[in-house]
Amino acid sequence: MIEANDQEALFRLIAEYLERDIDCVCIGGTAMMFLGYKTTTKDIDLIFQIEKDRSLFIGAIERLGYTRKSITSVYSKHIKKRKNEPWIFSRGEERFDLFVKDVFGFVINPEKENFVQRHDFIGKKELRIKVLPKEHLILLKVVTDREKDYEDIESIIQIEKDINWDFIIDEAISERVKVPWILIDLEEKMQKLRKITLIKEKYFGKIYNAEKRFSSK
Repeated sequence: MIEANDQEALFRLIAEYLERDIDCVCIGGTAMMFLGYKTTTKDIDLIFQIEKDRSLFIGAIERLGYTRKSITSVYSKHIKKRKNEPWIFSRGEERFDLFVKDVFGFVINPEKENFVQRHDFIGKKELRIKVLPKEHLILLKVVTDREKDYEDIESIIQIEKDINWDFIIDEAISERVKVPWILIDLEEKMQKLRKITLIKEKYFGKIYNAEKRFSSK
């Protein structure tokens, strides 16, 4: 497991091994630690905009002892349906999940997203990491659907009382063609969340109506 201070020290160390400055977006446990929703993670999830940046980042972490692992060791659900799989690297119990442009079809566009934080780590070169808002983190955890992802969603919900469900559902609808299971999985997670928070019936109706439209095409 990696604690918040250890994570930042690791990013600074990686910056010492980079061959050029790199920008990326963090999701998952990394973003949750930056936003104060959790204190440890074993999964560092990053999204790069071009393959070259991911390759340069991989070169740096390989010099630190991280080696590539099979995706099936981490992701199982929808594995045959997924596109643009991440490259996974681990060292002991620590793991990097490294995506390019999108997360299994869910596109992250740095020019359009409303990032809530940016962290700059300076070594030989600079590693700049942007953080997505909580609604995006919730939705992307629906998409990845790994072990512990639902628990992380619960952690966010228990801390934040002003979740914009309309935004989450609208984003899911906009990605439905590229990520066919997204509305079904979102509805499933929202039903479970009703045990700990109020989610109005109108939001479920919005999902059902949208899924019906897609299914009838």
